Amino acid sequence: MKALVTGGGGFLGRAITEMLLGRGDQVRIFSRQRYPGVERLGAEGVQGDLRDPDALLSACMGRDAVFHTAALPGIWGDRSVYHAINVTGTENLIVACKRRGVGKLVYTSSPSVVFNMQDECGVDESMPYPTRWYNPYSPSKALAEQIVLKASGTDGLLACSIRPHLIWGPGDNHLLPRLIPRARRGELRIIGKGANKVALTFVENAARAHLLACDAMTAKRVAGQAYFITDEETVVLWDWINTMLEGLGIPKVTKHVPEPIAYAAGFCLECYYTWRKKFEEPMVTRFLVRSLTRATWFDLSKAKRDFGYRAVVSNDEGVRRTVEYFRDWTPERSPQRRGDAEKDKA
Repeated sequence: MKALVTGGGGFLGRAITEMLLGRGDQVRIFSRQRYPGVERLGAEGVQGDLRDPDALLSACMGRDAVFHTAALPGIWGDRSVYHAINVTGTENLIVACKRRGVGKLVYTSSPSVVFNMQDECGVDESMPYPTRWYNPYSPSKALAEQIVLKASGTDGLLACSIRPHLIWGPGDNHLLPRLIPRARRGELRIIGKGANKVALTFVENAARAHLLACDAMTAKRVAGQAYFITDEETVVLWDWINTMLEGLGIPKVTKHVPEPIAYAAGFCLECYYTWRKKFEEPMVTRFLVRSLTRATWFDLSKAKRDFGYRAVVSNDEGVRRTVEYFRDWTPERSPQRRGDAEKDKA
């Protein structure tokens, strides 16, 4: 197979690229900057921007399948920029796929597209999109997902959407790099009781799900569908964070902040940042508070049934490998900087 991976130098994108190369596929990556390390593995690197239709048209030339992991992540910022990259960029990619005769498109979405700020215990893909949003990322991803699924089955293109939750592992450039420096400075606090269970997604499990979905996609199977993807074990979020910190020699987080106080603080900061037109992310937001205090785990039956998904890396194995990676980690060693369009979020 000849594949294009948008954001192929990012956390998830690179894992998908390495898996494709490992099984003998030809891979081209599309990103805003060069990734010599990925190119040395055998991938062809192409630079471009999702907002540039011509660059995408060129990148899709001769490809059988596209894995669209590139997106602008985060939970705060200019909504117009989120829309331009995550929505219009996806529309540009769909047009390019159709014009170049690409047969399959696997879109990387997120469970946040249906997160309504409440517990989600064992929910499946029938969960509706919410009617109110508390960050600019989620609605942009939800709209892009709907565009992708609507495009499936038109002009020779089949498409599906994969929703991995909280991707983690060696090379993580989003979740743990935010937690570790604050934990070292003693700034982390458990919000609420800290007993909520969540399902995370080890990066190799997420990448494997994308390949399985692509391989199984036909006009009558997988195409036009969205799928939750996580590890098959649930964890107590703050216990899991503390296990990771202990492995890194960082004291456990034990201090708590009542959820109502944190939520009120998030609301006040959002109002202030909106008033001052500040686009950098506040220390706390209402969405962040709810994300850290709600139980979020999903029914994986649909992915297991339709393309045989199974998590191949356990939580214990993932923690061991991740701790080993982050023992010598510093912010300067992070493979990417926040705000790059090719970075991925889950």
